[in-house]
This record gives sequence, C-alpha cells and structure tokens, in this order.
Amino acid sequence: MSNSGNDSAETPPEKSVSFLGRIRSGLRKTRTQLAEGVGNLLLGEKEIGPEVLDDLEMALLSTDVGVATTQGIIAELAEKVRRSQLADTRALHSALSELLKQKLIALEGQLSVSPPGPRVIFFVGVNGVGKTTTIGKLAKKFQREGHSVMLAAGDTFRAAAVEQLQVWGDRNDVPVVAQAQGSDSASVVYDAVASARSKGVDVLLVDTAGRLQAKAQLMDELAKIHRVVKRLDADAPHEVILVLDAGVGQNALSQVQLFGEAVPLTGLVLTKLDGSAKAGVVFAIAESGLENAAKNSDEDAASGSLPVYFIGVGESEDDLRPFNAEDFVDALLAEETTVAE
Repeated sequence: MSNSGNDSAETPPEKSVSFLGRIRSGLRKTRTQLAEGVGNLLLGEKEIGPEVLDDLEMALLSTDVGVATTQGIIAELAEKVRRSQLADTRALHSALSELLKQKLIALEGQLSVSPPGPRVIFFVGVNGVGKTTTIGKLAKKFQREGHSVMLAAGDTFRAAAVEQLQVWGDRNDVPVVAQAQGSDSASVVYDAVASARSKGVDVLLVDTAGRLQAKAQLMDELAKIHRVVKRLDADAPHEVILVLDAGVGQNALSQVQLFGEAVPLTGLVLTKLDGSAKAGVVFAIAESGLENAAKNSDEDAASGSLPVYFIGVGESEDDLRPFNAEDFVDALLAEETTVAE
C-alpha cells in the first residue's frame, strides 16, 4: 500500500490540504476534459438516462482511459442502473468514484529503501519523460528521510543528461559518479555500484540513457547494464522503475510491455500529469496489469500489476507525490467549487 495514507494520518490538517491541493491542481487539465460527461452527473439529482451514460463514456475515452476499460466501467454502472441500485445522477457519480478507486488499488505500492544497502534503483524510459528530474527529486526525498544517497550518470550518450544530474547532485550535496560523454554506460554504473558498496551508501539512483523502445540495439545495451551490475551484487538492481510521460496516453502501454521485455520492471513513475489531459491512462495501465496477472499462475498472480510509486503533478520537488488511488480519483472527480488550490 502507498505510504501516502500514513502521511495523511500524521500530517497536520493544513498540510493535508496542501498535499491534496497539489494533486488536484496537477490533474486540472484531465478534470476539465472529464467535466462535460462527469459534470452532467453533478447538476442536481437527475434521473439517469441513456444520454448520461453516453456522455460519461465519451468523457472517459477522451482522457485515454481506453476502450476496454471504459466499456467495462460503463457496463458495470449500467447494470446497477438496471437493477435500480442507483436512484439518480448523484448516486451514479458516487458509484463511479468507488468503481474507479477499486480499479486503481492494485497500483498502490511503496518504494522501499530499507537497509541493508546500497539499494540500487535503475530508472529507464524514453528521452524527455523526466527521468533525471525524477531522480533529483527522489534524492532529496530520501535525504529528508535520513538516507545517504549517491547518483550514477549512466546516460552517457547525452552530455546534457550528465550535466543535469550533476546539478541535482550539487544542489542536494549528493555525490555523482560520472564519466565523459560517450563512455560505456555499463562501466559507469558498475563503478557507481562498487563505490556505493565501499562507502556504505544507503541508496544508489541510476540514470540510464533514453531508450527508443523500437531500437533493438539500445534495448540490448540496457539489458547489458543490468547484467553487469549483477557481477557485484546478485540481487541488484533492487528496483527497475520505468518513467512514463502521462501525455503519451495509450502509448504508455506499449512502453511498459517493450521495456519489460528488456529488463524486469518493478514499478512506474508517471510524470507531467499537470500538462496532460490524458491522466486516464492510469486506469488503462491498471487494467492491463490485472489482465497480465490473471494469465500467471496462482502463486505469481499478485505480481502481475506494476505499482505506480509516484506521480508528477508539477515542477517543484514537492510535486512528486506517492500514488494513492483514493486521492487520485477524488482529484479527478472533484467539483471545481470544492478544489482549494
């Protein structure tokens, strides 16, 4: 389960409002996109007619929830209407909220950096999704929690990536293992793991080169880095996190599949939600993961869904938030008059 639930229990009310307010603000574009369909459910207590469900279906599709997932949601709601379990549109809105939360619960997960260290965490994904920025923000988060952190500049193909990571290192006073542009990325990461082990570092965050998932040779290079690190630590990397840009919508599903074929993914970070009206893709990711779990044996079924560890809802360090299904859905369906930014 996500640690955000624990935070809400221990956080003073004013900070809790800020926490939820940031998520709601970050999801504004998707919420606006949903408004035409979902808004009809909030215009008083009206009878539920076919046009209401049609509007809702189009609204969900417009945010990239996905055809199969949307059809499943509408079918379940229509069945409740048929059985007279929903008296009016307000009840329908409440049922929609609960249904969406149920679909996302499987995505909640906590990124563990508990000792013994170093915990080696790879970050993978295509260029431009925000891997390096995510690493910088998480480095600061782990520092605040009392962990020692080291960064590895494994993206040696792009000079700006090394420089950007070094800026984050300087800002947070975190050591960065790096070599010149064009160096062998596997060598950089190997040296970083060796250094982290010798210095007793708690967490090593590894940036990797932006991979175009259609390029077989680049994916092979990523797999090579994975193999090389295991020479030092058979359990490493302890996490392989795929960073996804929310703006790509349904293309995120193909990235999950193809990166997962190159390296064993353990979790996701969904970035740039504040700039996208396609946050509904989270539901498509959940549906896809659950389908994969169903194909596994019983003992492996629970591992079918990749957790979404964090979502990015803004540019500041505090805008990288642990994913929580209830907060996410509440932010998507909130009436604008109740949104306190």
